Amino acid sequence: MRTLSKTNKALSDNNRLRILKILQVRPLCVCEITAVLQLSPSTVSKHISLLREANLIGDRKEGKWVICHLEEAPNNHFAATMLPLLATWLENDQQVLDDRSKLTSINRLELC
Repeated sequence: MRTLSKTNKALSDNNRLRILKILQVRPLCVCEITAVLQLSPSTVSKHISLLREANLIGDRKEGKWVICHLEEAPNNHFAATMLPLLATWLENDQQVLDDRSKLTSINRLELC
């Protein structure tokens, strides 16, 4: 029951959903996510931590960057079920479209 609760909590926030939707486009460093969401780095880090705890996203170190990505093979059954569904949800949502548009002008080399 605890795993389901963590997954639902992670999916219950608009900003965490926004993070998941932009990570569908490509893996992003924390500074890129912060730039798209226009939130403080500490707020973005908290959201990322909750998504990571729910096993919805993973990260890897690449030089000076921590690159976040959607978890490809979540060891959480609920996350494994929800990620493919989320891929088809909110595709016409204006906020999601705006966030994806911002990604075209964001470059981690210029941000960090």
